[in-house]
Formats: sequence, C-alpha cells, structure tokens
Amino acid sequence: MAQDVTYSSYLDLDRILAAQHPVSGAHDEMLFIIVHQASELWLKLCLHELFAARDHIMRDELRPSFKMLARVARAQNQLIQSWDVLSTMTPHDYSQVRPHLGGSSGFQSPQYRMMEFLLGGRNPDMVKMHEATPEIARELREELARTSLYDEAIRLLARRGFAIPAEVLERKLDDVWVHSAAVEAAWAEIYRAPQQHWDLYELAEKLVDLEYHFQRWRFGHLKTVERIIGFKRGTGGTPGVPYLEGVLKQAFFPELLSVRTAI
Repeated sequence: MAQDVTYSSYLDLDRILAAQHPVSGAHDEMLFIIVHQASELWLKLCLHELFAARDHIMRDELRPSFKMLARVARAQNQLIQSWDVLSTMTPHDYSQVRPHLGGSSGFQSPQYRMMEFLLGGRNPDMVKMHEATPEIARELREELARTSLYDEAIRLLARRGFAIPAEVLERKLDDVWVHSAAVEAAWAEIYRAPQQHWDLYELAEKLVDLEYHFQRWRFGHLKTVERIIGFKRGTGGTPGVPYLEGVLKQAFFPELLSVRTAI
C-alpha cells in the first residue's frame, strides 16, 4: 500500500547505494565509479525523453516534443558537469585504478551508442563491440532499422510542403547522414521567415541545442582524458585523445549548422 512506501523503498536506494564495488583499494575509485554510474542514469533519462520526442515529431505533435527536447538539453548539462568532478582525479590517482579496469571503457556504453544512433549518428560497425551481449546488440540493430530523430524532422518538413528529395526521404537508414543542399535550403526558408513557420523554427533550435550540448559533452570528455592520461591509449583500445578529437568533427544535424552561413 502507498502508506508503506518510504523514500528509500520508492527509489530502491538499497540496491543503488550497494552497486559500487571498488576493487583497487584506491580512494579515488569510488569517485570514478559513481561519476560513470550517475552518467548512465542521465543517459537513461535522455533516451526516455528522446524516444518519446521522436514519436511526437512523427505524429506532427511538436509542442510536447519541445518540452522533452528541452529536458534532454538540461540533462546533458549534468553530463557535462560530471567531467568537472572527474577531473579532480590526478594522473597518479587514475594510475592506481586503471590496471583494474581491464578492457572496459566508456566507449562500450550501450546507452551512449543508442543515443548517438537515435540522434542520427549511425555506424553499424559500432554494434560489433556489443556482440558479447546479444540483447544489447539486437536493440542497437533494431534502432538502426528505424528512422532517427533527424530523419523524422526532415520527413516532417516534407509533409509540410518543403522540397525534400526522394533520395533523402528514402535513404538507407543505417547509413551515415550525408549533407543535403535541399535540406539546408528548407531550413534556410524556415530561418528567414520564422513567423510563418514558428513551430518548425523552434524545432530547429531545439535540435541545435542537442547538438551544442552533445559537442560540449564530447569536448569535456576530451579535455578530461587529456588532463588525466595525456595521449596514452584508452582502456577500450581506442587511440584516446586523437579518437576524441575526431568525433568532435562529427555532426548529427549538419544542415542546421551550415544554414547559419547560408542565411
């Protein structure tokens, strides 16, 4: 019964607070574990909101999607701030923890990968590292077979009468998005006359917020890794800082960035 519910039981705090299992004996390992666990919880919320926002955009119900997208941007701020906390680890602190991480790496986070796929950053090869967990690999492949959030935004533009080419609307869903001059032109029309297309104008800015915060998260990751391990390779086998520098150049919604030069 509801009156039997306590703060601890409702939040399942016994399990959450017992989920940290340091193995190194190093003082800073607790920080390392909690920052990453908390980040996964924020990613879970982001996915919860983004899946629902995509459904609303698909149904041309933009107003509910705006609240969801705005909430994701706020949650992304929490993810960004987590790097500030983690960066209190010194190279010596991390050197005491790293030997106990094995081949584990944040690069292997299935929720991070799902968020990339959902937004439109798609690379089927990224599923391979999750093959050891068949259920996760299946969920990621299923997402690759669906329209991304950006796909749905562009399909909405087409339904509203903007000239979106068939090759864009019928593209292979698991392919990397290729910049389209026609899509940029549609966004330019919206940006030049926001009063005539106010909800689409607001949708564009909500998407730009997501891109902006995601890139800030990536930059924070880069600078934290650079500060703690320098240019050593990452535990998951990635090149570390050079890899993170490369992903900073990737955009989920390229036309929403390039249109700023065009208008």
